[in-house]
This record gives sequence, C-alpha cells and structure tokens, in this order.
Amino acid sequence: MAQSDGAPAGTVRKVIDTPRAYAASLELLAAGHGPVAVDAERASGYRYSQRAYLIQVFRRGSGMFLYDPIALGSMHELQAVIGDAEWVLHAASQDLPCLREVGLDPREIFDTELAARLLGMPRVGLGAVVESLLGIHLAKEHSAADWSTRPLPQSWLEYAALDVELLVDLRDEVEKLLIEADKTEIARQEFAAELAKPAPAPKVDPWRKLSGAPSARNRQILAVARELWVARDTLARRRDVAPGRLVPDAALQAAVKANPKTRAQLAGMRAFTGRASRTELNTWWEAIERGQHETELPPLRIHTDTLPPIRAWAEKNPEAHHRLRVTRPRVQAHAEEILMPVENLLTPELLRRVAWQPPTELTAEAVGAALAELGARPWQVEETSQLIADAFVEAPQIVLEDDGAVS
Repeated sequence: MAQSDGAPAGTVRKVIDTPRAYAASLELLAAGHGPVAVDAERASGYRYSQRAYLIQVFRRGSGMFLYDPIALGSMHELQAVIGDAEWVLHAASQDLPCLREVGLDPREIFDTELAARLLGMPRVGLGAVVESLLGIHLAKEHSAADWSTRPLPQSWLEYAALDVELLVDLRDEVEKLLIEADKTEIARQEFAAELAKPAPAPKVDPWRKLSGAPSARNRQILAVARELWVARDTLARRRDVAPGRLVPDAALQAAVKANPKTRAQLAGMRAFTGRASRTELNTWWEAIERGQHETELPPLRIHTDTLPPIRAWAEKNPEAHHRLRVTRPRVQAHAEEILMPVENLLTPELLRRVAWQPPTELTAEAVGAALAELGARPWQVEETSQLIADAFVEAPQIVLEDDGAVS
C-alpha cells in the first residue's frame, strides 16, 4: 500500500493571493488539458458563513494551484479559463455553493463521491475511495481545521493539495468501474441533477427546536426561544462566528426551559454555557425579556407540506401505511440487486409521497409520471415504476404480521 507523503522533498506550497500570481496561473491552466479537479475548504464550525477560504485547482499539463478567494475576490477570470471543461469534485453538493459565491460554476461535473455511491462501494469518503482504487493512503487530520486561519500552515496546504492532485486519476478509475457496471448513463443523469439542484430554501422557524416538548404548548415560551435564537444569530453574523461557538444550542434550550425571571437567575444557571454566555449576558437577558413580554406570539405549530411522521400513518392514512410497508422492502431488495444504496435508487421521501397519495391508475406509466413530477430522474423511474405499481396493486391482498406496527 502506497503512502502519500506529499510533494517532492523541499517543495513549498504557495497560496495565490496577488493579481500577478493569479494571472500567471490562468495562463498555465489554459495551456493544460483534460478535466479540472476542484475542491474548496471552508471554516464550518468556526465561522458563520459557509464561504470558501481556500480553493484548490489541478489540471494535467498545468499543475496544482491554491487560491485565496478572500484576497482575490471574484474569480470570474478563472471561470472563463476552465468553465467549459469537465470539473472533477468529490461530494460536489458540499462545494458548489461556496464556489458559486466567487463566480465559479461548472457546466459539467464528475462527482467521484456520488459515483462511488452508485457503484455500491462500502465507504465513499475521499480517503477510502482513493485507498481502494489507487492504493494510496491519504491522511485526513486537517479536514476539520479552521481554514480562515492566516497564514495557512504548510502541513494544511499539503493536505489540501494532495486531495485534488489525485482527483483526476481517481475519476478515470471510477469511470472504468461505471462502464463495467453499465452505470455511466445513471451517473450522467445524477451529475446533471446535482448541478441543476436549486439552493435549499431557508429553514422555517429554526428556533423551534429550542422550545422542547413540554414548552411547545406555551406560546410565550416559544417567543422566548425565538428571541434568544435571533439574538445569537445576529451576534454570530456580525462577528462571523459559528453560532454554537458563542452559546451552544443545548445552553439556549436550557435557558428557554428555565425561563428565568431575573438577569441574576440567568447568570446563575450552570447549564447556560458557552464562551459568550457571560460576556454577552445582557444580550441574552434582553432577548429573554423581549420574549416574555411579546404580545404577537408565534403559533404553536407551523403548517407545511411535510408528510406526517410514519408512526402516525396507521391512524391518519392506514391504506398508505400498508402500501408503504409492502413496497419499501421490494425497493430495498432491488437496490441490493443492482448494488446501490436504496436512497440513491429512490429517496425515501419520494417513495413516501407516492405511497401517501398514489395516482388514480396504478400502472407503471402513472406511477412513473408521479415520480417524475416529484423529481425522480428518468433512470430512477425506469428502475422502480413497475415495481412500485405492482406492489401498490397487490398491497390490499397482502396481510402483514403486526400491520399496525411502526416501520
């Protein structure tokens, strides 16, 4: 087993953070050939934003480039050079948003992590896939580092560069396996869907998770939870610090549950922890007071199009509950047959939705149309529509043991 120990001895990784170095790198990239490997490092868990603090690019015939997007700003010149090439990423969904923030947006991608899932590989992290297919061990000790650090240590830069320098070779090996498994078209559709996926909608009332089950029936307590959440979010955004590093969720939840009546009571709470729990005590107490005196109270529940939890299906929609229990094992078995995680064959959410409200005609065509409308790709419709239609038709005649059980 080979061990990847980095560039040749004496090599110093340099970050491109000046216009002159940036322009020189673009000339080299334009002279290269083939796909472009791209990765980005964020400071998740340290910073409020999810922006990129380092962007790595590798191309055969060009070399390896480490860009500082904070110093360079918009990188539309790089986009103009590599935009028409295929970009190779590992877990593209994690990096595309922060790349797009600086003007980098691929037209075509090859996602080695997603491809590994489609191939049914047991472990799909970059280190595991590289070790399995290239026989090289990648150290991952800096994966959770604070990449907003300046200057970045050489050991971190070496780590960041190695991930990308191997991506094009890894892409070629993964493509061979896709061809052997007759899954190239499946991968093409999945890559295209990843590129076209819209940005996730903001979460509705994220503060509600602070209320806790007993307090969820008290609208005044909900107002306290909302005010505390907003106060922390505002402070975190202003300081560009991850909210949990100021005061953890558990500490805010403890304050909501205790609902202290005085500033001194809040200060005396041992469960109210965090590095800003005391230095910003006035901020938290003022938020609690606002919530306690709020007159426009939030509703106990918000109405969404989210389906009921499965444990409630037997009571709310027993036919759908039975359909799902009959169909889900068949979809799981088919996923195993084609060597793929079931969530890649068809997401559980899509199966639940079509089981909750199936088409009037239980045919493969009608089920396929319903799945497509919900967002299923053509290959997913082809693989599952007949199977699901058959299961729905047969479900009323099938008796399951303990049919009322939660599944």
